Amino acid sequence: MPKPPALKTEAFVKWFRAATPYIHRWGGATFVIAFGGEVLADGEFQQLTHDINVLVSLEVRVVLVHGTRPQIEEQMRQHGVTPRYEQNRRVTDDRALACVKEANGIVRVEMEALLSMELANSPMWGADIRVSSGNFVTAKPVGVVGGVDFQHTGEVRKIDAEGIRRRLDDHEVVLISPIGFSPTGDVFNCTVEDVATSTAIALGADKLIFLTETQGALDGKGRLVSELTVKQAAELTAANNLPLDVQIYLPCAIRACAGGVKRAHLISRHVDGALLIELFTHHGIGTMVVPESPEEIRPAGREDVAGIVQILEPLEQQGILVKRSPDELEREIERFFVIAGEGNILGCAALYPYPEEKAAELAALAVNPFYRDGGRGERLLEYAEASARAQGMKSLFVLSTRTTHWFLERGFAEAAPERLPAARRGRYNTDRRSKVFVKEL
Repeated sequence: MPKPPALKTEAFVKWFRAATPYIHRWGGATFVIAFGGEVLADGEFQQLTHDINVLVSLEVRVVLVHGTRPQIEEQMRQHGVTPRYEQNRRVTDDRALACVKEANGIVRVEMEALLSMELANSPMWGADIRVSSGNFVTAKPVGVVGGVDFQHTGEVRKIDAEGIRRRLDDHEVVLISPIGFSPTGDVFNCTVEDVATSTAIALGADKLIFLTETQGALDGKGRLVSELTVKQAAELTAANNLPLDVQIYLPCAIRACAGGVKRAHLISRHVDGALLIELFTHHGIGTMVVPESPEEIRPAGREDVAGIVQILEPLEQQGILVKRSPDELEREIERFFVIAGEGNILGCAALYPYPEEKAAELAALAVNPFYRDGGRGERLLEYAEASARAQGMKSLFVLSTRTTHWFLERGFAEAAPERLPAARRGRYNTDRRSKVFVKEL
């Protein structure tokens, strides 16, 4: 039997080791995963079942909330019913409600069938996924809004959280349709985002995950924002320049986190394995919303040396940073501070004061490559500036060979090496020819 290529084997081992903390963390956690009917209509649900099977095998408690918009549209087309939307919401009259019921029934049966597969030579081989559905959603009518009677269009009034928990305790995947029932037996057509968000809040879920059409929330320059606090997400929503699906789901993520859900995620439905990438890698693939930043900047301790070495070594090998041995780091650890989150060191920096000149050197500023888009470098810089001011320093300087523009963009100005404090000037490495940048505090 041929051996696998060494590089592929090493990559697999590295990934699996990196995923281990998440495997431990998510066992017994409750995830509410929401997606539109397009996932089934476009043939993507079968791939999703493979990832759901992984979660179930790791003892994650899974609740699936599906949408049905394309299936309802198809039923309406077949029955000659004209769809009507007002304020980006379907108006559900009697004929439309009949199509809604039929579409939801079809979608639920097809999903249950796909989740029940045990195909040989496939990721579902040996799967034992039991699926449970039920009348878990109590709804009320939207009523008349802006002069429009939405008739059988509804919104969530209550979620039977205890009923769902009993199914989850029996190791079943709970499948919820966007239909609600009233105590008088009426049926209401609800939205997938309302049902999913209300369900996650009622369960106190660890995660609410929306599978979206786009990659997630973008900043003003069109770059993916990997993490947002509730406050930051609200500010981004107010900017009102987001893709349509993010305009719908981001407020739901905010509402969920404000309601006690630990994390909410927006990830693209078009990336195979996106669910696993988001949950079992450091960098993820979409946008995560958290109640408040789970990260902190704090002074480093000896227990952080290994994490700091892991961040600095690649940059030292590229010649970007001056090499420091673990012993040197341990001796100087009181000069270092780190940004840490959930047990991981995400970035670090060091501050060396020169009291006589009232100047301080910022050194070894580095962030794990997977976390460089979240403003962590700026936060480390702000922490260094605040620490320097607290020690009575009047200026902050840095020596750099490759990241000159980053410091210029943040208020530093280039200076001659002669500007360095005398003690530091004597240790200036003329071979590296580092540029000196100074910022007045």
